[in-house]
Amino acid sequence: MMAWTDRHCRYLHRLLAPSALLFTEMVTSNALEHGPRTRLLAHQAAEYPLALQLGGSEPKQLARAAVLGAEAGFSEINLNVGCPSPRVRKGAFGACLMLDPARVADCVAAMQDVVSIPVTVKCRLGVDDADTDELLLAFAQAVSNAGCKRLYVHARKAILGGLSPAQNRQIPPLQYTRVYQLASQLTIPVVINGGITDSATALEQLSGNEGLIKGVMLGRAAYHNPLLLTQLSREMGLTEPGASTDQALVLQAYAQYQQYAQRQLQQDVNLQTLVKPLLGLFAGMRGARQFRRTLSDAKLLRDNDAGLLSQALDSLSLQAA
Repeated sequence: MMAWTDRHCRYLHRLLAPSALLFTEMVTSNALEHGPRTRLLAHQAAEYPLALQLGGSEPKQLARAAVLGAEAGFSEINLNVGCPSPRVRKGAFGACLMLDPARVADCVAAMQDVVSIPVTVKCRLGVDDADTDELLLAFAQAVSNAGCKRLYVHARKAILGGLSPAQNRQIPPLQYTRVYQLASQLTIPVVINGGITDSATALEQLSGNEGLIKGVMLGRAAYHNPLLLTQLSREMGLTEPGASTDQALVLQAYAQYQQYAQRQLQQDVNLQTLVKPLLGLFAGMRGARQFRRTLSDAKLLRDNDAGLLSQALDSLSLQAA
């Protein structure tokens, strides 16, 4: 998610979910070709497994971007053809590309031809009136035949005229059964996305539906409530032995992130940038509001002192006592 899942957010999420596949913000192939490449590809090995999510529509340019991603160490290259943003549409990529399956297939083939890591696609159920099961299957088969190794499906269609990106995450109805049907017709794995905001729903998607769904993709739910990642990891048996409760695991991750923040401050990273992913960490717990207030206090942030993280935790502890 652009301006959300930066490298600091991913570092925190890796602490909370040791085995989850993380995604970068969407990076355009054009930006990688002509912009600050080093900054755009910046990440740490501690974030692996990590997918580089690309936006673009020119096969040759995307192929060059994929090579850069593979050389930088990313685990997967993901082409986003599900973003409904008007800005993205103006650039001729994102969800509007679902209307041109042949071009998307060419893009996938061009990338998979030059990298050995998986090339995957993220899409919607359809776009505007081009929203039938037949069109969705034709699109999925086209990218699968081109070499796509996994399909991530947001279980809503995109409405490109009249709805904002936020409205596109809420107004078009969720249609999970269409994703299940699609998965039953494909040979590549299908991962479901959209409207999954708690661990029970995520686990139901993974355990039900005759095993058709091979994974669950979380977006803003994981950002606003990172504890969800810890809960899922524990319930799926993916958390390393150690702490016995979700809260203990979160406190352990917080302590590790404090050390990370200190190192980043020594590299001139702004404290406000570093605390942003932490704001929802204790969502639902007593004292969470005071915790957020402390980390959002402009006067305190101005000092750029990692001690603010301890101060915030202390205020939470006092509230919870």
